[in-house]
Amino acid sequence: MSLVLPLVTRETARRRLGLMTRSHLLAHGVTDREIAAAVRRGELRRVRAGAYVRAADWAEVERTRRLPGLHALAVAEAVAPAGTPFGFDTAAWVWALPRPARRAGTPDPVHLVDPASRGGRRGDWVVHRSSLPPEEVTRRGAYPVTTAARTVVDVARSWSEVDAVAAADAALLRGLTTREELLEVLARHSTVAGTPAVRRVLQLADGRAESWLETCGRLAFAAGGLPPFVPQVELWLDGELLKVVDGWYAQAALAIEFDGQSKYVLATPADLREEKRVEDLLRSVGIRFVRVTYEMLTRGWAQLKARILRELAVGGPTTRVFGEQPREVGKVRGGVRAEDGWLWRAMDNVGGAAP
Repeated sequence: MSLVLPLVTRETARRRLGLMTRSHLLAHGVTDREIAAAVRRGELRRVRAGAYVRAADWAEVERTRRLPGLHALAVAEAVAPAGTPFGFDTAAWVWALPRPARRAGTPDPVHLVDPASRGGRRGDWVVHRSSLPPEEVTRRGAYPVTTAARTVVDVARSWSEVDAVAAADAALLRGLTTREELLEVLARHSTVAGTPAVRRVLQLADGRAESWLETCGRLAFAAGGLPPFVPQVELWLDGELLKVVDGWYAQAALAIEFDGQSKYVLATPADLREEKRVEDLLRSVGIRFVRVTYEMLTRGWAQLKARILRELAVGGPTTRVFGEQPREVGKVRGGVRAEDGWLWRAMDNVGGAAP
């Protein structure tokens, strides 16, 4: 016999990725025996002790890569007062900011911020006892969360410089915060450990980089002694915008393109053919290109630096038929979406059908 859930239970669950807690189920008449039997039959999936979702909801959450959010909601339900906001790495996930690489199969601990708590950590969670003014807390769907500005400032205290600047770049690029808001948050917490590192991150943040690799490349070029390039420059020919290059050295007419693996995974053969056609056309009018991968920024740095310097030593064309226009702000690439946690829309099939 299948488990018949009370309507009020499903109504609550659908606003939290389908999450149901043992205490809520018991309070509405579902017994431990019913829960255990449903788990054995595979109707319910156990998220962690005392937290469950229907198998169909689990499949949808897994398909849409929201398992970190489901786990975070389950942890918060168990270890913190209602409404305690997520912060640090967990808030960065909610805001869809780039985060440090993780070892495969290693779950991230859930980070919560509670000024009234004693703080602490255990297993899969960390509670930070930290000052938290009301203006630094917001909500995204199912998630009470620190604001994007507070999140960037918090992670910048412990993340590597590249990862922290990439998060700041992404938050600025997507309009989640402003440089002024970041500085205001930093000023309110200027006595907290790690503040000098945060100041350095905010000084390095640009807000035009459109990927983690672009941020990494900009910082690597500067640290390695190469002159700075202008990020995000439009190249025009005969009144047509042909390409926006990641970095641009105007005097040498040298374009820098940072190529991550996702570019070639997501691009179609037609996309790649069109890119080659455009670059061949731009080369014909005197523009040169250097494509840079992460491997070249690390193990191949000496060779890359030597090549860039050789290219810069050669001047660009004296007569230019192309136009070059730096963008004041970057443009968000497709596919970036912050996690809102509201999966009960009819098309999502999580937590029951929408009314």
